[in-house]
Amino acid sequence: MRGRTEGGNKKKPVIVLLCVAAVVLVSVYLFFGSSSHAIEYGRKLGLGGDATKKEDASTSFYVDDDANGFTPRSFPVCDDRHSELIPCLDRNLIYQMRLKLDLSLMEHYERHCPPPERRFNCLIPPPPGYKVPIKWPNSRDEVWKVNIPHTHLAHEKSDQNWMVVKGDKINFPGGGTHFHYGADKYIASMANMLNFPNNILNNEGRLRTFLDVGCGVASFGGYLLASDIMTMSLAPNDVHQNQIQFALERGIPAYLGVLGTKRLPYPSRSFELAHCSRCRIDWLQRDGILLLELDRVLRPGGYFAYSSPEAYAQDEEDLRIWREMSALVERMCWTIAAKRNQTVIWQKPMTNDCYLEREPGTQPPLCNSDSDPDAVYGVNMEACITQYSDHDHKTKGSGLSPWPARLTSPPPRLADFGYSTDMFEKDTETWKQRVDAYWDLLSPAIQSDTVRNIMDMKANMGSFAAALNDKDVWVMNVVPEDGPNTLKLIYDRGLMGAVHSWCEAFSTYPRTYDLLHAWDIISDIKKRGCSAEDLLLEMDRILRPSGFILIRDTQSVVDLVKKYLKALHWEAVDTKATSDSDTVILIVQKKLWLTSESLRDLE
Repeated sequence: MRGRTEGGNKKKPVIVLLCVAAVVLVSVYLFFGSSSHAIEYGRKLGLGGDATKKEDASTSFYVDDDANGFTPRSFPVCDDRHSELIPCLDRNLIYQMRLKLDLSLMEHYERHCPPPERRFNCLIPPPPGYKVPIKWPNSRDEVWKVNIPHTHLAHEKSDQNWMVVKGDKINFPGGGTHFHYGADKYIASMANMLNFPNNILNNEGRLRTFLDVGCGVASFGGYLLASDIMTMSLAPNDVHQNQIQFALERGIPAYLGVLGTKRLPYPSRSFELAHCSRCRIDWLQRDGILLLELDRVLRPGGYFAYSSPEAYAQDEEDLRIWREMSALVERMCWTIAAKRNQTVIWQKPMTNDCYLEREPGTQPPLCNSDSDPDAVYGVNMEACITQYSDHDHKTKGSGLSPWPARLTSPPPRLADFGYSTDMFEKDTETWKQRVDAYWDLLSPAIQSDTVRNIMDMKANMGSFAAALNDKDVWVMNVVPEDGPNTLKLIYDRGLMGAVHSWCEAFSTYPRTYDLLHAWDIISDIKKRGCSAEDLLLEMDRILRPSGFILIRDTQSVVDLVKKYLKALHWEAVDTKATSDSDTVILIVQKKLWLTSESLRDLE
């Protein structure tokens, strides 16, 4: 008896541990395994190809398709806390992967994408009570509070008129950190400083594309639209969280990005003016590398408008920064175009003459001749000055026509790709006809103000966007990083965009675009061995509820997408064959489902 008792006592702790472990495993399964919560990082439901998963997949999210493996029955819905998930700018991923990043260099605000096995495989839910966004142009000044339920900036920046909460809306009076009394007055003041006609900053169409660094909620860019100026409003997902989300909800061009260690996703000589209004950037760090990055993307004769205490304050530290910054830009061959009160505007040289006249050993150095200033995707910044091409040097500028003639004039940099003027003009006319056909197909479903934010996922020369110029929309032109870097042609036309790889998630919040144009992009990523399913989920993430997707691809791709319609809660609007061999147009609309709970009830 004693022996049994002792043996039983020894087994009790083991039994207790086994029971506890079983309870924990069941709890984890119920929490993460349920379709009512987010799929755990590291758990990825894939398409077919693994016979060991066939039974489980077919009984949960997939149905058997004899010819093509498995077709999704439905996708789970991510937990509500992921309603603003940006996969490549996700701090939780950084913590989970234990990435060792230099915070002083802003590496934690740069892109860090999850590997395929750690991607979410679920639909991003809208916040509870989500409403169809307010239409442009009213959206410039107000948005629904339930769509972006974050009001901390209204309190934190209450003395600067960034935003004001009024009932069920958030209003934007047009203020900023440096222009409390309105961006319109600030913009007119800058034009006056530069002696531009009628105090209009576009200088009769000569200034068209701007870059606003540390843009806040993008009121500066929003008010510039009235002057036919397109501004890329840029800010990281930092302590002022959701500022870019507010910008896009307002219908203002914007992009999540940071001046850290990587080049901005824009080619050289893209912008006529860069702007920093108390953007809290240390321009002197690392031999001025961040200022040299601005220099790279500015056109010949381009401006840098800098509104900051260093430009006017008289305390010892501000004076030191001003002296060092002035010395740096002088060595970069910038000159002061205007200085008034709290703002200074520097101007780049028009030619290479100043660069070549500098004393030997002057810092920063000129970039090596083999350095490609247009290689940007994942490329490190360089602390050097980018010289102009022979064409720009000889013409003493970029040679661009004023806006709006710039839109349809053959860009001088066509020759970089071996493209002829005839090719450019034919491309422009082809896409004009295609866009007219798109709108004929869409016309039963949309009104003149239905869409505002549009993305062309494979923009080529930007002719799709050019054909939309008569509509009250703006287009984010995306140029895939593995093809010809034609983004500089797009900027030369007075349009804007970014370089990107569609094997990864785009740097934007969920629900930020009204219409996506997918021309051959699904075929392209399949050829690269990337997941078409992941791309469709990404398209769903960035598309607003009730938004549209124009798919122009092969019949096999269209057939593939149609199999996903039910799982993605998309609805086919129209399908049409084209005169191109094996090319089909499929138009789909994303259904509006108000909350994750409502969608689960439907299922």
